[in-house]
Amino acid sequence: MTVSPEARYGPASPEAGSGPFTEEIRAAAREIVARYPVGRERSALLPMLHLVQSAQGCVTTEGVDFCARELGLTAAEVSAVATFYTMYKRHPVGDWLVSVCTNLSCRLLGGDEVYDRLSKKLGVGHDQTTADGSITLEHAECLAACDYAPVMTVNYEFYDGVDPGAAEEIVDALGRGERPTPTRGGPLCTFAEISRQLAGFEDPRPEGIAGTGFLEPSVAGLTVAEQAGWDGGVAGGRGGARRFASRRPGAARRARRAGCACRGRRGPGSSPRTGSRRARTG
Repeated sequence: MTVSPEARYGPASPEAGSGPFTEEIRAAAREIVARYPVGRERSALLPMLHLVQSAQGCVTTEGVDFCARELGLTAAEVSAVATFYTMYKRHPVGDWLVSVCTNLSCRLLGGDEVYDRLSKKLGVGHDQTTADGSITLEHAECLAACDYAPVMTVNYEFYDGVDPGAAEEIVDALGRGERPTPTRGGPLCTFAEISRQLAGFEDPRPEGIAGTGFLEPSVAGLTVAEQAGWDGGVAGGRGGARRFASRRPGAARRARRAGCACRGRRGPGSSPRTGSRRARTG
């Protein structure tokens, strides 16, 4: 049974509208909760944490208590979720969260060199923020983009196939107050802006459009299968890739066209990168 916030914590304090959790944030929190069936309000916790992060730049103790009160949970329950997912930060993040993948594919193709160059340039290490509070740098264990390695993201928007020089140019542009265009996905947002979108709220900017979610490398294997005319079983396997190629002629071309046509307003339920918004775990 879901326990109401009032029953668990008592009535809200008179200062409830002060601080980062203004009435606007509280109204947004109520809107998030209303998306879920009665009795399932706790399912709103993930977007609620993104909302808190959009207001404070991280998930603070105050933010944990706010989520707990709004959803009728304990602070321990909220903290367990907030500390499990790497997208929820426990100390303030700069306007630009720069994540460099240093997992296997990116590491083999120069990911460590990209990270080292940026670390030296910015004068910070992993999970540290520059003195002016503008840029936070982090190692990323995986950015789910091995076909574009080495990759980095800025506030979860992709910059593919970067080398140390290209990565440094991106950071230089951020330092000049520019918003360099990502390789894929929508236009670049600040950390506060993308956190609010991850909470399920539409990007209000006219240019806030979800762009192409994938490019040629994502369908390279399918293209090879079509060109080879694979139409039978694969030795030692069930031949899924070959059967797909033979039964769906032109599938790679259609996939490429679909990727280029994947454009639309980024809003509730859409991703900052591909048009399908989701809570990533790292």
